[in-house]
Amino acid sequence: MAGIWVYAEHRDGNIRKVTFEILGEAKKLAEKKGEELCAVLIGAEVEGMASKLGAYGAQKVYCVEADCLLGYTTGGFTKALCDLVQQHKPSILLFGATTNGKDLSARVAGRLGVGLATDCTGIALDDAGSLQVRRPMFAGKVYAEVAFSEATPQMASIRPNVLAAMTPDETRKPEVIKVTPDVKPEDIRIEVTDVIRTGGEKPDLTEAEIIVSGGRGMKGPENFQILEELADVLGGVVGASRAAVDAGWRPQSDQVGQSGKVVTPNLYIACGISGAIQHLAGMGTSKVIVAINKDPEAPIFKKADYGVVDDLFKVVPSLAEECKKLKSE
Repeated sequence: MAGIWVYAEHRDGNIRKVTFEILGEAKKLAEKKGEELCAVLIGAEVEGMASKLGAYGAQKVYCVEADCLLGYTTGGFTKALCDLVQQHKPSILLFGATTNGKDLSARVAGRLGVGLATDCTGIALDDAGSLQVRRPMFAGKVYAEVAFSEATPQMASIRPNVLAAMTPDETRKPEVIKVTPDVKPEDIRIEVTDVIRTGGEKPDLTEAEIIVSGGRGMKGPENFQILEELADVLGGVVGASRAAVDAGWRPQSDQVGQSGKVVTPNLYIACGISGAIQHLAGMGTSKVIVAINKDPEAPIFKKADYGVVDDLFKVVPSLAEECKKLKSE
């Protein structure tokens, strides 16, 4: 076996944070199994990012480079990664449970004919040295401990913000291996013609450490401004429930929930959100949950670590003002 591999997802020349989180835990598994920890970079001119992966524990970085891989496409990246896996035969292959990570891992698992556990919140090794993962099921009501067959690579995608990234050591330099993939035009069936950014400089919801979300209780799109102000003070981003998105108050990209984005921030503040099962499935694993709702019987309070039963239009501006005072001090 050629080690434990982590697919290093990147965007705009930067490695996505979930990759560093996975590397920290994968390093422990590699040491326990006595195998190498390797990262795989796929794209065009990606070698410059390899040293950063070494700082976070990767001993070897495969740089799979081709002009046709400049932007992510399922077909091109799947062909490049599957060829590499079949050549070196890693024992474990891990991805971030991001939009692209979920897409790529499913296609790779299907093509290789191996199992895949998705959206996991914990990874470990069993007594036999096989991968064992923990993943939420039934909208987060229960957790399953999933074991794998002997077929390799054993594959899983890991939810962002659930694993702790290790402290980087810039003195660690990985072995960099350049790979020229055999990707032909017919392998890429979809052409990305344009990418429209809607989030500005703020992080994606799935990578945000602080999220302030609003629901039906916001009463209208104009009232989300108070959530924007609180999020700015805290250094977070704004999310929304399905009800708010369906009403046209926020874009679909802001939706948190089973049919939106699954998030795991350090702090999740739910404002005017009742706490439907669909929404709880998307944010239930947040480290700290604060609920602000004037209905004391709202289901969100059963999940919250802290609850404020009051009018959010009084509480949120006051909370933002107090946070500003603390920051100024």
